Parts: sequence; structure tokens; C-alpha cells
Amino acid sequence: MPSKSNSKLSPLIRAILDTIVYADVFDYPLTKQQIHRYLTGLCAPPELVFDQLKKMGPPDGILQNIGQYTLLVGRENIVKTRVLREKVAARLWPAALRYGKLIAGLPFVRMVAVTGSLAMNNVDENGDIDYLIVTANGRLWLCRLLVLGVVWLAARERVSLCPNYLITERALEISNHSLYAAHEFAQMVPLAGMEVYLQMRQKNPWVNDYLPNATGAPGRGNWQAENEKTSLLRRLSEKILLTPAGTRVEAWEMRRKVRKLSLENNDNPETLFNADICKGHSNRHGQRTEKNLNERLDQLILKVKNE
Repeated sequence: MPSKSNSKLSPLIRAILDTIVYADVFDYPLTKQQIHRYLTGLCAPPELVFDQLKKMGPPDGILQNIGQYTLLVGRENIVKTRVLREKVAARLWPAALRYGKLIAGLPFVRMVAVTGSLAMNNVDENGDIDYLIVTANGRLWLCRLLVLGVVWLAARERVSLCPNYLITERALEISNHSLYAAHEFAQMVPLAGMEVYLQMRQKNPWVNDYLPNATGAPGRGNWQAENEKTSLLRRLSEKILLTPAGTRVEAWEMRRKVRKLSLENNDNPETLFNADICKGHSNRHGQRTEKNLNERLDQLILKVKNE
């Protein structure tokens, strides 16, 4: 979590700055409602946050308002960036829902959620659709193999799916406790398996230390996550794949892929591959984000102190 050692700033002002600068790393201006939901490290009612935002605005503040967005002075260009990326996201969401439903219907899938930039409607033209998938215990790698079939199907329609994070039901507690991980968790949009999503919320109370106002799943208009009934075909498929033959395929696929993926990511702390976790975040995005965040916060706090 960003340091809060500067005694000249009130906890609320520092929390607001932390929140806006974090979003600024992604060229993403926030609405006042988003500033409240993703307020860093401080639980505060909306009215208090909104009132403080007014005090930090023009003419002498370090923040400015453009339309519904609040952002740092001098960062006007990111408003246009957000608008353009939201248009890209609007084109991707129908595919994200369609393929998410296909994945949710596969054997051993217990939850599907959209994560990453699409979850925040902040996708550039080359962006893809990231999923977090929860599987039944003991069948993660077999399930992943089936999911890759959906990835192949989507690719034929020029849709890029990235199911880069799979965990089993016994691995719902996330070990990486960081501001970046808290944002990824709080921002994800569950598409199926709401009961499992709620279990994840219960097993990860540490998220509230970073983002205490970000309770529950983010809204998607009038659309809500579903708890689909298990189809007869899925139940029969799981019964067949729970045989000793299915266990052997699971073990073979796990050995093969863990060896390959571990060699490709041997020095990357953001990846993990074992019987319960396939975390393929190979671009070190979390590390780069927090490094960039801390550098920008240091510069901003220095500016505030000198004014």
C-alpha cells in the first residue's frame, strides 16, 4: 500500500490523491462515484468524499473536473482516451458475455469472471478479454485444456480471449496482498457462479484494507451475474472425466504444462503453476504498475508540499 507518512495531508486528501494517481497510471480519469468506490485505504461515506473533491478542485487545486471526470491538472488528454477506450469495450462486451457463457458451461467450471482492462471499460484497440476461472478441485489442468478449445473457437472469429488465471475451489484465498491485486479483485465482473464469487469475497477480507468502499461486484447496468443450472450434458461429462482415466489425463497435462510454463517464467514472481493455480501473468504488469504509482505519488506529494 502506498506510504501515508506525510503528516501535512489529511488521511482523506491522501486517500483521494492515491486513488486518482493510481487510475492515472492507466490513463483513466475517474468519476466521483468511482473515486469513492476505489478510495485507497480509507472507509468514508460518499458525501464526505464528494465534498473534499470540491475543495481540491480549481482554481487553486491540483485536480480538475472535465465533464463527469476528475483528474490531475495537466492530464486533460486522458479524458479523450477514456472515451475512445469505452467505445472499444462496448464492442468487446457482447463477445465477453457470449464466450464467458460457453466457458461456464464446460465441465468442472465453477465460476467465470471478466478481469483486467475490460472490467473497467478501459481497453485499447489491441486489447483482449481476460478471464478468471474457478474450477473443481483436481481438474484444473483438464479444465484449462477444454477452455483452450473456446479460445481457439474465438480466435477463428477474430476475438482474443486470455484465460490467464485459473484456480480451484480450494485456492480461493489469494496470497498476493497488494494494492494492484486488490484492484484486480474488486474490479472483476462475475459472469457465472455468483455463489463462488461471494465465497471468494469472504475468503479475501484483506482486500478491504486496501479498498474498504469497494464492496460487492461492480455493476454492469441492468445485467447481473447468473447462477446457471448445471446441464445434463455437463453432469454426464464430469462423471466420465472423474474416472481414473480422467485422473491420468489431468496428471499428464499438469506435468506437461507446469514444466513448460515454469521454464518460460522461471524468474517471474507474478506467475504460479501447480495443481490448484495456473496464474500466467507473464508481463509483470503488477510490478510495473506499483513502481509507476509510487514514483508518481512521490512527485505529486513533493509538489503539494512546495505549494
